Amino acid sequence: MKVITERQKEVLEFISNYAEENSFPPTVREISEHFHVSIRAIQDHISALQKKGFITQGQNRSRSIRVLSDIREKEPKVFMGTVPILGTVAAGKPLLSEENLDGYVNLTEPFVRPGKNYFALRVRGQSMINAGILDGDLAIIEQTSTAHNGQIIVAVIDEAITLKRYYKEAERVRLQPENPEFKAIYCQDVRIVGILSNIVRTY
Repeated sequence: MKVITERQKEVLEFISNYAEENSFPPTVREISEHFHVSIRAIQDHISALQKKGFITQGQNRSRSIRVLSDIREKEPKVFMGTVPILGTVAAGKPLLSEENLDGYVNLTEPFVRPGKNYFALRVRGQSMINAGILDGDLAIIEQTSTAHNGQIIVAVIDEAITLKRYYKEAERVRLQPENPEFKAIYCQDVRIVGILSNIVRTY
C-alpha cells in the first residue's frame, strides 16, 4: 500500500465517515462541497486513491466509491467484566460467608483484566483501614489459590472468611491486619480463595 498525501488522507477519512454514518458512500459533488474545492480536484484525489489501492469506484455510477483500506485510528475497545458479588467479607473478626449471590457489578480495566476470574465481597469491619480498606467498600478479588508474602488475600479458616495480609512463616501462616487495635490471626490450615485486586468505594 503506497503512502498518501495529507489531503488524500482527509478525503479518504471523509468517505469512510460518510459511508459509516449514512450506509452509503458520498458522491463526488458532496465531497467537493465538504472541502470547498472543485469537482475536478476531488476527482484527481479519488483517482490517486484508486491507484494506490485505498478505494475503488464503479464507472458511470453515482455513489459507487468503496473504501478498501480504512486508515482511521480506531478507539481501543475497553475491556469490561461482569463480576459477581458474593456475600460479605470480614475485615475484623472472621465472619461466616454464606457466599450467596448478591448481584453483579460491571467493571472495566484496570479494575479487571481479560483472562482472569474475579468476584466481589463487601468489606465489613475496620481491621484493614491502614491499607485504605474501609467498612462498606467493595473488594474486587482475583480468584487464585496461591499468594506471595505481603499480599492482601481472602482466606477461609474453618468455614469463616476474612480479608488480611498474608505471611507464610516457618511453621504457620500469619494473617496480619492493618490496624494496631486488631491482633494477627495465626493458623496452620488456611485456604486462599483470592487476592485483592482493587477496591470500589461509593460516596
